Amino acid sequence: MKVLKGQDILALGFMTFALFVGAGNIIFPPIVGLQSGPNVWMAALGFLVTAVGLPVVTVVALAKVGGGMDALSSPIGKVAGGLLAAAAYLAVGPLFATPRTATVSFEVGVAPLTGESPIALFIYSLVYFTVVLAVSMYPGKLLDTVGRFLAPLKIIALAVLGIAAFALPAGTIGEAQPAYVAAPFSQGFIQGYLTMDTLGALVFGIVIVNAIRSRGVESPRLITRYAIIAGLIAGLGLTLVYVSLFRLGAGSHDIAANAGNGAVVLHAYVQHTFGSLGSGFLAVLIALACLVTAVGLTCACAEYFSRILPLSYRALVVLLAAFSLLVSNLGLTKLIMFSVPVLTAIYPPCIVLVGLSFCKGMWHSQTRIMAPVMAVSLLFGVIDALKGAKLDAWMPASFAHLPLSDKGLAWLVPCVATLFVAVVCDRMLGKPREVIA
Repeated sequence: MKVLKGQDILALGFMTFALFVGAGNIIFPPIVGLQSGPNVWMAALGFLVTAVGLPVVTVVALAKVGGGMDALSSPIGKVAGGLLAAAAYLAVGPLFATPRTATVSFEVGVAPLTGESPIALFIYSLVYFTVVLAVSMYPGKLLDTVGRFLAPLKIIALAVLGIAAFALPAGTIGEAQPAYVAAPFSQGFIQGYLTMDTLGALVFGIVIVNAIRSRGVESPRLITRYAIIAGLIAGLGLTLVYVSLFRLGAGSHDIAANAGNGAVVLHAYVQHTFGSLGSGFLAVLIALACLVTAVGLTCACAEYFSRILPLSYRALVVLLAAFSLLVSNLGLTKLIMFSVPVLTAIYPPCIVLVGLSFCKGMWHSQTRIMAPVMAVSLLFGVIDALKGAKLDAWMPASFAHLPLSDKGLAWLVPCVATLFVAVVCDRMLGKPREVIA
């Protein structure tokens, strides 16, 4: 029976870690650290629950069913599961997340050096997606290209930044903003939730499992074990990165007190600490972070859609890279404006899907539980999305005052209530009758 060597398992863990760490993951923690001040570690704890805990749990859930989101969603039916999977893959693939990796890396790392212009963005995104295309053409070699080459480079750059954050603080810790004074844990929890890494984990599951299979491992038990180990390694790596970036942000009050986002904090810190090399270092770090994530997303989407469309994997890689190139040239502001409502709508049912997948042995029928709870989560996710897009003028006023609505979690209480009712009904109905052909 084929097994992975220790170095392959480590490379798999590095690859999984590198797939998750995009520019957004690097930008969020510094601003939370800056704004939370003395309460930084309580805010960090809340952030880690949703930005590390949920993605790792998702990787584990997918590993148990073979890596595919369609297998995870089978209890809600082939059509509904397929639609949810397609929406998730498109949202974190060519429609939003993949193009955004290019625009974020350009605006954070390159634009300060070249200036912002449509021509500069086009040239950068053309080179960027050419590299993504070249690496994604050979998914069986991801463990070598990403796990053994790109991921270590990314880790070294992050390690330099992390060590500097603790060894070379830029200044004193400032006062916490009111929101972080009142509830630092819940504020950090919300910021971590908004990283949307759980959606990314749903997409990356198949990439991780395929990387394991590319080494000749066929045993479902071993595939699950290696995927779980990779998820834990990635979780540890993410935690170390986030902790160092929280420290960086907390100690940057003297140089970036009025920063509006984490990119400004990072720019100020690297310029202060590394001098004229600061901007170049940050450009390389952000480009590496985004590039690996874009490769993972492109491979995952091509793998998924090659199974449901009459197109080959390589043809889809070309189409996805070309489409992402076009969308990325809309610019970051427009991309975020379009993406936030869509992601807000589909994120709740994906969280419910992952959470309930671990409880399937607790009831008679998975479908009786998962279908209604996921339907309710989608309904209230859409309500949150419409409110976020300012398209809620026709809604009853009561929708604006739902429990946890101000936190973007209006779906949570209705889902818990629906789950309770569904479990009661499941107990009353008993085991479904088997249809005998």
